[in-house]
Amino acid sequence: MEENGGGQQLVAAENGGGHDGAREATCLSMKMDDGSRESHRYYLSRRTALEMLKDRGYTIPSSEIQLSLSEFRETHGQKPDVDRLRFSATHSADPSKRVLVIFCGPGVVKVTSIRNIAGQIVNKDTLSGVLLIVENNITGQALKAINLFSFKVEIFQITDLLVNITKHVLKPKHQVLTDRQKKNLLKKFNIEEKQLPRMLQSDAIARYYGLQRGQVVKVTFSSGEITQLHVTYRCVW
Repeated sequence: MEENGGGQQLVAAENGGGHDGAREATCLSMKMDDGSRESHRYYLSRRTALEMLKDRGYTIPSSEIQLSLSEFRETHGQKPDVDRLRFSATHSADPSKRVLVIFCGPGVVKVTSIRNIAGQIVNKDTLSGVLLIVENNITGQALKAINLFSFKVEIFQITDLLVNITKHVLKPKHQVLTDRQKKNLLKKFNIEEKQLPRMLQSDAIARYYGLQRGQVVKVTFSSGEITQLHVTYRCVW
């Protein structure tokens, strides 16, 4: 679904606005400063995780996001303890939704690691999801153990969070539509959900916003080379 200029038309579109996040993340992680590379990586990934949850509607204090690298190091040191980095957040519109962010160490994540994490989680009944930030591979047995949890577990590599992809200069603006907005969109163009261009759940933007199948995203492209905005809609598949 696209809107371009004064007219509107339904067309098939592929997911655009790609980014070279891995290369940029590597550059950032290797950036030289007065402190350790380790603390810098944890600082960047933690900040992105905070921004990500705020964009999902969770209550995140601005002071946490605006924390400087030096302030982070004053609190956590040059070799941060991953257990002290974990934090939880409650959804602003639905207080029953609580998510926990857990950082894993640099080693391979094994089934014993998952069992240890499960044993440390308190108030599991009030938990709706966990974001697991890892630095290494996860064994097959560990993945099976994660699937046994009663809540949703999202796994991110720390290198994926060194840069907030939604702030990338080449990335178009994404807006997640509400159910009502989606209904109005389909009615406006007299189409069905399956006729919308698709975005895979594995897409970086879909993962950032934690999107589920059937949700629709409005994508707005802007460029100095054109005079008008270009808008398209994609349905998560």
